[in-house]
Amino acid sequence: MRLASQTRGEAAQGYAVSVVRTFDEMAQVQTVRSLVYMGDQACPYEEEFDGNDLSGATHLLLRFGREPVGVVRLRWFGEFAKLERLAVRQAHRGGPALLLLCRAAFELAARKGYRRLIGHAQVRGEAFWRRYFKGRPRAGRPVFTFSGYAYREMEFDLEPMGPPVGLASPPMVLLRPEGDWDRPGVLEAAPAEMAA
Repeated sequence: MRLASQTRGEAAQGYAVSVVRTFDEMAQVQTVRSLVYMGDQACPYEEEFDGNDLSGATHLLLRFGREPVGVVRLRWFGEFAKLERLAVRQAHRGGPALLLLCRAAFELAARKGYRRLIGHAQVRGEAFWRRYFKGRPRAGRPVFTFSGYAYREMEFDLEPMGPPVGLASPPMVLLRPEGDWDRPGVLEAAPAEMAA
């Protein structure tokens, strides 16, 4: 997945974001989340791995060189996309890692045609979401807690990024890997004699 946000200089600093497509990459996602949530925040296993990782979710993996250092899960609903399980390993907090990962998630949702994204922000980090992504608390929704942390539901408006992937998209575009809709896929490279 080539992101517009990777042209802003973060990739030059050694970071790159990709859509998770293999079992090995999924194991890397679980490792980062285990280190951050179970290790740093003492979150119980069954709360962290909640049954939503393999059903209707897309995971993004942030690497520094070859090392997995950050992850985020996006789930897709009819009216909105939901940002979840955002985690960056401790050694990579405070630099460009978090912004790059978040920009990639917002960009992917916008490219899919979503105009709204929601997420659960720790109350202590609400200023980050307001400053960098123009987030706002969801009206009439109370602060809630889980795993010992207070959270607030935040809402974000997404700007369209070209024509969205949708019903009008060519069939071969819809067959391309998640996030790589602008590049020919493996089926388009198949020899012509295989088509009948």
